[in-house]
Amino acid sequence: MQHKIVVCFSTKFVKLVISLINATFVQQQRCSLWFEEEVERDLRWVYGISKILHIGASEFQTIELVQSGPFGKVLLLDGKLQSAELDEFVYHESIVHPALLYHSNPKSVFIMGGGEGSTAREALKHSGVKKVVMCDIDQEVVDFCRDHMTENAEAFSSPRLELVINDARAELESCNEKFDVIIGDLNDPMDGGPCFTLYTQSFYMNILKPKLNLGGILVTQAGPAGILSHREVYSSIYNTLRQTFKYVVPYAAHVPSFADTWGWVMASDQAFPMIKMEETNYRIQNRIQGELHFLDGQTLCAMLALNKHVWKTLAGETHIFTEDSGRFIHGHGRAFKNQK
Repeated sequence: MQHKIVVCFSTKFVKLVISLINATFVQQQRCSLWFEEEVERDLRWVYGISKILHIGASEFQTIELVQSGPFGKVLLLDGKLQSAELDEFVYHESIVHPALLYHSNPKSVFIMGGGEGSTAREALKHSGVKKVVMCDIDQEVVDFCRDHMTENAEAFSSPRLELVINDARAELESCNEKFDVIIGDLNDPMDGGPCFTLYTQSFYMNILKPKLNLGGILVTQAGPAGILSHREVYSSIYNTLRQTFKYVVPYAAHVPSFADTWGWVMASDQAFPMIKMEETNYRIQNRIQGELHFLDGQTLCAMLALNKHVWKTLAGETHIFTEDSGRFIHGHGRAFKNQK
């Protein structure tokens, strides 16, 4: 059994620490704070931080909001970049809109994870969607993001959003509803992490599929999908879904703050229709309220056109995620000062 140690700081203490750190940036102009994320054992991703905006901790993870040079405000969970102000729309439009546009008439959406609220924000742009359930296990992350990420304030206050604090697996097991679209906006599968079992075949087959309406679609984030990184977990998640659903569609896009191409997979037991670029644009115009900053018909076509190297791996992949056999993403992050 693993025991978690939770360290609680008073609000005054946290504000004092932040003010002292930020004062140091001003007083010592030759010092810069850099954030370093170890993507692989021999590969690190480093970017500058100009200000620490907020620090917190929950039962499950540390929570930080910082001002970075290249990406604007950045949300960090356990030292890993989760979302960046200047390009988060690429990830969140990509995980939400393809599935909802391919569905003939989506009215209900269940989000596994998504505590920052951005995935719910995008789902709520669809005027035909009557209900969005966002289920995240970490109350502190949800509260932190609701308080400090003002771009999602409207989504959090929407009467169409139902916020549930629970483990997504347990919530799906116990609820009596079915949904048109289920979205897996989950943490990456990490060795010992809380989300690993939500990528397994038994979860998809026994718990998730029974909660989809006829013609329903699952879409999940599936990790890095670059030339050198797609074998980490992307190909395995794709194959696991291919062994579980009749129809599976992988797609990908470059996310600058992730320092890689990122992958998603849609799955359904009903065939995905062939939608031309013009039809995609028509559906965006007639279904979605507000402007999309990344996705349109041409972009979606490009996302679906994976390169030959990745396609060959996906076609030949045999690994299936199970509770006893998983693949995991390596990595962690830390901040450090650099004297110029």
